[in-house]
Amino acid sequence: MFPIYGANLPVPLLTLRAKPEHVYREQALGLHPFRIFRTRTHKMLLLIDNYDSFTYNLVHYLGEMGADVQVWRNDALTVQDAMGMNPSGILLSPGPCDPDQAGICLALTEAAAETRIPLMGVCLGHQTIGQAFGGDVVRCHEIVHGKMGTMHHTNKGLFAGLPSPFEATRYHSLVVDRATLPDSLEITAELEDGTIMGLQHKELPIHGVQFHPESIASEHGHALLKNFLDMMPSKKGAAA
Repeated sequence: MFPIYGANLPVPLLTLRAKPEHVYREQALGLHPFRIFRTRTHKMLLLIDNYDSFTYNLVHYLGEMGADVQVWRNDALTVQDAMGMNPSGILLSPGPCDPDQAGICLALTEAAAETRIPLMGVCLGHQTIGQAFGGDVVRCHEIVHGKMGTMHHTNKGLFAGLPSPFEATRYHSLVVDRATLPDSLEITAELEDGTIMGLQHKELPIHGVQFHPESIASEHGHALLKNFLDMMPSKKGAAA
């Protein structure tokens, strides 16, 4: 079994070995709140699963790029547990609820901000970032599930080196309200109508995207996620 990061953590129900080019899913998907996908890097990414079907698409993409990924359900550990793992970065997955119902995600975002751990949010995770820093999450003017959108971006942060615009897949009914966006956050991507599709903190390594970079129909998903992995520091203890 791989070493457990931190003290007094919940007992893992399952650990899995994986090489960068092969990320495996257990047959009984959905039964286990804890999974490890181990590669050979010194970057441990803690991925919070918000009970979403897209979580393992993200795991697969990240594994292809060599990340060590630990997956925990949003209600299967505490913020103290998560921070005790000493992750190189944290990713908040999409999910079917709103930030208030997403387990530890809001509190974990605040903890990551205090310790300057790189954090990325996708869809629900992106909305969590907006709310954690004081913005409102509101109903989108349209409900979109599997609809393509044109992303106009600033070429900053997650979007560095990517062409603008590009096409990406949207699955959401909520958005971060542009009118209440706090001064600490800046918009990094938007639709032509001004709907926020990406944001980042102005001083901290915290980034979010409303769309799904892991969708097969989204352009430049690997490159966007690679930009986040490149923000994560190497920690030799995390890959021992």
